[in-house]
Amino acid sequence: MRLFLAYVIGLVFGLGISISGMANPAKVLNFFDFAGSWDPSLAFVMGGAFVVAFIGYRLVFRRPAPLLAPRFAVPGNTRLDAKLLGGAAVFGIGWGISGFCPGGSLPALGTGNTEVYIFTGALLAGIIAAKLLMQFTIKWSSARAAA
Repeated sequence: MRLFLAYVIGLVFGLGISISGMANPAKVLNFFDFAGSWDPSLAFVMGGAFVVAFIGYRLVFRRPAPLLAPRFAVPGNTRLDAKLLGGAAVFGIGWGISGFCPGGSLPALGTGNTEVYIFTGALLAGIIAAKLLMQFTIKWSSARAAA
């Protein structure tokens, strides 16, 4: 049941991204082009998503637990640290340069656009590099603390 619901949620997300035009990098990049052909539609998509998420969270957190899990998995860290800010900066820069958001690039894979495959490959390489860097940092910190 969890796999089926994950599929349905992903399908709804992908359809929303595709219908709104956010799988088109030119449309996304036009949102960032304030001096040229600015397209505010991305702001409306984000605003709509915010409203749906706001209402959804209010309804869901009234329940004692999720439907398919024993408890809610809510992050406990509320600090703004260098890791969070650096990740947000890399995310924003990548999105602004390529026109693809990681979530929006997945539905765009179906377009067959070579740029989407290059972006997704770079995204996966970045994820792997970040994991390896974190593992190295943890090992280095542990070895340094033991010395």
